[in-house]
Amino acid sequence: MSYSTIDKPTDYFNNKLFTGNGGTNAITGVGFQPDFTWIKNRSRVEDNVLYDAVRGVTKRLESNTTDAEDTKSNGLTAFGTDGFTVGSAGQSNYNGDNIASWNWKAGTGQGSSNTDGSINTTYTSANTTAGFSISKYTGTGSNATIGHGLGVAPNVIITKQLTGTQQWNFQNSMMGYSQYMALNTTEPSQATGGAIISSVSSTTYSCDGNSVVNAGSGSTYIAYCFAEKKGYSKFGKYTGNGNADGTFVYLGFKPAFILMKRTDTGNSYDDWFIFDNKRDGFNPNNKKIAPNESSVESSDTGLYDLLSNGFKLRTNNSNNNGSGGNFIYMAFAENPLVGSNFVPTTAR
Repeated sequence: MSYSTIDKPTDYFNNKLFTGNGGTNAITGVGFQPDFTWIKNRSRVEDNVLYDAVRGVTKRLESNTTDAEDTKSNGLTAFGTDGFTVGSAGQSNYNGDNIASWNWKAGTGQGSSNTDGSINTTYTSANTTAGFSISKYTGTGSNATIGHGLGVAPNVIITKQLTGTQQWNFQNSMMGYSQYMALNTTEPSQATGGAIISSVSSTTYSCDGNSVVNAGSGSTYIAYCFAEKKGYSKFGKYTGNGNADGTFVYLGFKPAFILMKRTDTGNSYDDWFIFDNKRDGFNPNNKKIAPNESSVESSDTGLYDLLSNGFKLRTNNSNNNGSGGNFIYMAFAENPLVGSNFVPTTAR
């Protein structure tokens, strides 16, 4: 069983559902002041919108597009001590619509400069307890190292150019940093050819002058870095068995959030998917949202069982559990299986 120093995962990550009101909407009940909030309208075709405290409120990115950062004055307008406030934008607050948000705590606020790398970040906000940091930096167009502030090597690095229309870069230890994927597409993993992010350490990660992560001429970027924390987060991979009695994936905690993607090139291109414990959050009614699409929440159910110690596939769909298929996932806990006092936290 798993031992965790984080007895209450909702101090660092939490899902929050709300109903849009078309005006000013103060969302509370997150449980902390979020530094990164990802919002998706479940009821209508709208982009996935991402806001963080390092770039500042109203500064919008969309995970399903390559669009540069822009200012959405009626988007997310404030981070509060127990949530956030949104304005009238339909993406995040259309009147009467069902809306999901996923919230992470970094170092609280904009952070400060990080001088660990050859590129000094403008701001880095890091939470070493939860293994999450946000860094903003200006590219150089040549080989460089960038400080992430985590104190341990990150398992996942998600990067987006703010000043241009480069794709979202997703690299991770599960596939190895010789591979990359784009969060905004259905494309499977691809070899970097020695480019993009090539290695990571406890203080920095290395990249070349690829414009996806490090163009020159004043291009700015945001990087979301995640390091696995036992009993709180797990970043791994599994192989599908093509059976409704599907693969079981051990996490060491009851999952609150799962981001997953099929990675092998031998399959038709598949979406990224998000599952969580709040949207119809009882097995097997775990509906999926696609970060690479603007589509509404899927009506598919019966795909996953979210269990006290992991998750189990309940479908033979090729995009979730195709026989022999390779899949990666990022998972965050609702409860650790065992807390720091060695008492099972999911017991009733």
